[in-house]
Amino acid sequence: MKHDAHMMKTVRTTCCYCGVGCGMLVDTVQQDDSRQDNQDNQDNTGNRSHAIRIAGVRGDPDHPANRGRLCSKGSTLGQTAQAHLYDQARAGYPEIRSSRGSPRVRVGWDVALDHVAQRFAATIASHGPDSVAVYASGQLLTEDYYVFNKLVKGLVGTNNIDTNSRLCMSSAVSGYKQSLGADAPPCSYEDIDHAQTLFITGSNTAYAHPIVFRRIEEARARNPALKLVVVDPRRTDTADMADLFLQILPGTDVALHHGMLHVMIRKGWIDQRYIDTHTVQFDRLRELVEDYPPAHTAALCGISVDELTQAAELFACSPATLSLYCQGLNQSGSGTAKNSSLINLHLATGQIGKAGAGPFSLTGQPNAMGGREVGGLAHLLSAHRDLRNPEHRREVAQLWGVRDVPATAGLSAVPMFEALRSGKLKAIWIVCTNPAQSMPDQNLIREALARAEFVVVQEAYAHTATAHYADVLLPATTWGEKEGTVTNSERRISRVRPALPAYRESRNDWEIALAVGRRLERLLPSPIANGASTLFPWQDVKSIWEEHRETTRGRDLDITGLSYEMLDAAGPQQWPYPEGAAGGLARLYTDGHFAAPGGRAQFIAEPFRQTAEQCDATHPFGLNTGRLRDQWHGMSRTGTLSRLFAHAGTPAVEISLADAGALGLDNGDLAQVSTRRGELVLPVQIVRSVRSGQAFIPMHWGSEFLSGRGAGGQAYGVNSLTSPACDPVSQQPELKFAAAGIRPAIHAWHLQAAVLVEEADAVALQVRLRDFYPEADFASSVLLGRGNDDGLVGVYLQLANTGPIEEGKLQALLALLGLSGPAGVRDVMTYQDLHAHSRRWLCVEAVDGARVLKGFLVAGPKSATGSAGWLRHYLLGQQDVSALGNRLLMPGAQPPGEVVVRGKTVCNCFDVSADAIESLLKESPEQSPQDMLGLLQSTLCCGTNCGSCVPELRTMIASCQRCETAVVS
Repeated sequence: MKHDAHMMKTVRTTCCYCGVGCGMLVDTVQQDDSRQDNQDNQDNTGNRSHAIRIAGVRGDPDHPANRGRLCSKGSTLGQTAQAHLYDQARAGYPEIRSSRGSPRVRVGWDVALDHVAQRFAATIASHGPDSVAVYASGQLLTEDYYVFNKLVKGLVGTNNIDTNSRLCMSSAVSGYKQSLGADAPPCSYEDIDHAQTLFITGSNTAYAHPIVFRRIEEARARNPALKLVVVDPRRTDTADMADLFLQILPGTDVALHHGMLHVMIRKGWIDQRYIDTHTVQFDRLRELVEDYPPAHTAALCGISVDELTQAAELFACSPATLSLYCQGLNQSGSGTAKNSSLINLHLATGQIGKAGAGPFSLTGQPNAMGGREVGGLAHLLSAHRDLRNPEHRREVAQLWGVRDVPATAGLSAVPMFEALRSGKLKAIWIVCTNPAQSMPDQNLIREALARAEFVVVQEAYAHTATAHYADVLLPATTWGEKEGTVTNSERRISRVRPALPAYRESRNDWEIALAVGRRLERLLPSPIANGASTLFPWQDVKSIWEEHRETTRGRDLDITGLSYEMLDAAGPQQWPYPEGAAGGLARLYTDGHFAAPGGRAQFIAEPFRQTAEQCDATHPFGLNTGRLRDQWHGMSRTGTLSRLFAHAGTPAVEISLADAGALGLDNGDLAQVSTRRGELVLPVQIVRSVRSGQAFIPMHWGSEFLSGRGAGGQAYGVNSLTSPACDPVSQQPELKFAAAGIRPAIHAWHLQAAVLVEEADAVALQVRLRDFYPEADFASSVLLGRGNDDGLVGVYLQLANTGPIEEGKLQALLALLGLSGPAGVRDVMTYQDLHAHSRRWLCVEAVDGARVLKGFLVAGPKSATGSAGWLRHYLLGQQDVSALGNRLLMPGAQPPGEVVVRGKTVCNCFDVSADAIESLLKESPEQSPQDMLGLLQSTLCCGTNCGSCVPELRTMIASCQRCETAVVS
C-alpha cells in the first residue's frame, strides 16, 4: 500500500544478537521513483540501497522464543541499519593491497575472488592443505557455515576450520556430549514456566539474555513459590533477584557442584532408582565427592556451609529444577568439567527429561548451534558426527561425493593463531568475526596476523581491529540483508529474511565462499568421487539448506521433516523433526534413554582444579570479564549508535570499595591493570557487585574504543589482559579469569574533549580519533548521548600521559574536532597557561537566540581538567550559556552556574535517567517493591517496553528502601 510517496512492507525475520533467537517484524519504507533519483538514495555506482530504509523493528508476537518482546539491543537494530551509519561504518567494496604497509585499493569482485583463490591454491601446492585455515563465526547463518565447512573439509582437505563459537559454547558442547551423549540441549524456554527451582550459574541472564529473564520474571509473578538460586562471583542484577545467592570465588564451580552432591547423598536427596536405571559410573563419582564435605567445600568456594546446604536442598528436593548457565561455566580451563559436574546433579536427582527440569545451556551467539549442526568446528563433521569415527567420516564423504575427509582434527581457535604466529599456518580467511578484539592474549593474535603470509577478512564493517590486517577485504552483507536459517538455544530453527538490498557491492557470506570454492576447484586436485562436476551445485540458500537437511537423516538432530516452505508457513520449529513427524520435541530424554552408548547417561568424575593461573603478590586480583546490557561483542554494530552508550558510556575497571580505599583510588581515577600478558590503564568504578580481591572489566572494550601504551608496548583493549589457557577437552580459553595487579596510574597530563557533530559524521569522527591512541598511555573514544532532535551526536575523547602530546598532534586534534580555524568561522574561546601545561578550547554557537556549547577540549594536570564533567552536561543539555561568558574557561570541578546534571540512562526505550528514577523514589511514600515498580512504570514509563531495565529498577528500589530504613534507624 502507498502512503504519500512511500510504500510500506513488513518482513518477518530473526534477531542477529544472542542465542535466544528472538523473532522480529521489520517495517520498511520504499520511496517511489521520483525520490530514488535523489543523490541521497544512490551511491556512485547507481546502487539504490538507500531507497529502502527500515522504519521500525518490533518483536514478533507469534515467535515462541520471545513472544513479541525485544531487549534494548534488539529493539534498536533498525536504528543501527540506517544509511548515514552504514555510509560511515560498512565495508562496501572489495579491496586488495599489493604489499604489507601499502594501503588497500578498491577492485572488482572477480579480481578479488581470483586473487584469494590463487593465493590459497599456491599456498596449498607449496605447503599442503594444513597450511591454510578458516576462522568463522557463530553469527553466520547455517547455510553460510555449511558452504565453508564443505569447502575446507571436502575440497581443500583440511579440518582447519574453527569459529568464535570456540570462545563461547565449546565447553557446553563437550559437557553435553560426554555426559548425555550428544550436543543437544534437552530443555526449552517453556520449561521456565514449569520449573519450581531455577538454578542460574555463571550467567548474568538479566544482561546477557534479557528476554529469557523477562520470562523468568513472568514465571515468578505467576508462581510466587518458584525459587531462584544464583551462583556468580559478582552480585549482578540477576543475583539481586535471587532467593539464594552464592557469591563463590572464581573458578570454584566444580567444587561447589561436588559439595552439593556430597550433601545430597548424605541427606538422602538423590534419586537412586533413576541412577540405577538410566546412568553409569555413579559409584566412581560417589567416591570422588566424599572428598568434598561441606566445611571443606564452603571454604574452597568462599561461601557458608548453610548456603551450600540450602543450595543442595533447593536443587534436589524441588519437584522440578531447571539450571540455566552460560560463559561463567564455559570460559574456563575447567569448562567441560564445570558443565559435566552440573549435569551430574541433574542425573543424580532425576531432574532431567521432564517439564521444568534439566541442564539448559544458554547459547551466547545467534547461530552457534547451527554452526555445530553442520560440523563447523575443527573436531566435528556434519550433523553432529565425530571426526574420530571412521564410519562417520565415510558417511560424510559419501554425502558430499568426495573420496574421503581428513581424519586429523584441525586447529581450534587459540592453537590456530599460535600456528599462524609460528609460521606453520601460512594463510587465514577470517569470516564475520573480529579476533583482534575478541581473542585472549592480544599480543599473540596481533603478532600472528602481522606474520601471516596472507590474510583475508570477510566482514560487513570496515573499521574493525581485524580489518586493519586484511590483505584482502571482502565486503559481506549483515542483518537486514541476509537470508537463511539460524538455530537458537532451545534447538529451534528460525528463518532469517532480508528487509534491505545488499549494501553497495557487499555479497552474502555463502555467495562469497561459493565463488571462491568454484575457483579453487579449477586450481586444486579434484577430490570428487561420484563424477559430479562440482562440490558446490547450489544456486540459492534453500538448495544449500536442503543438502544440509539430508546430512541429518537418521541423526539425533534429524530435520528431514522440515522444509523452507514449512518454516515459512508454520513458523520456527525445534529439532529433532524427522520425516513423517507431527512436530519437533520440546524436551529430550523423557524416556530416560540417552544418546550415549547403551542409552545410559554417564556420570563424570573430574576433581576440582584451580584456575589456570594463580594470584600472587604481584597479581593479587582475580580479573573477570563479561557483558554490558546494551552492547554486543566488539561493538562493530552497537558501537555505531550513540544511545547504546547511554547506560554504560565509558570503559572502566570495577573494584570493591574496600579495595579502592586500600589502593587510594576513587571513582574516575585512572588505574593500571596488569596481567602476565600486558597492561591497560582504565578509569576506576567502585561497585558493590564485586567482592574484595576481585575486579571486572566488560568484554566489549577492544582497541577500537580503548587503547594506549603499556610497559610492554601498545595496549589493545581488555583482551590484552586475558589468558589463552584452554580447557583440555573443549579447547575453550579461560577468558573469565586472569590474575591481575591493580595500582594507581600516575599521569601528569590529561586531556578530555567532546564535540557535537551531525549523525552523518559521528562514527567517522570516532574512527579518526583512534589515530591519536598511540600518543598516550590511556586513550578512549566513544559516542555520547542519544542523538538530539536536531540530528547531533556527541563524540568524547579521553587521553592521559606522562607529559603533553607533541604540539603538532594537538593542533591536528583541535582541527579534527572543529576547535580551531580562521578567526570568525567559529566562536572559539581559549585559555593557555604554558608554564602549567594547562590549556582549554571551547566552541560556542548561537542557536535560536541562545548561545550553546558545541565542543570543548581541556588539557593539562588532572586538576585543570576537572571542568570536563560539567562541560559535558552543558554540551549534551544544550543549555544557554550566554550569561557565563569567560567563566566557561574555569578549570575547577564546580560549574560556574546552574547546570542540569543527568546521570546514566537506565531505560533506553524512554530515555529515563537514574536521577529521575531516584528522585521519584525518594519523593514517594513507602510502598511494596512491586507497587514502587508500578509507580515508576506508570509515571516515567521505564520498564514498560523492552523490559531490559526492570532488574535494575528493582535493584534501585531495594537500595532506596535500604537507605530509608537506615535513616529511620
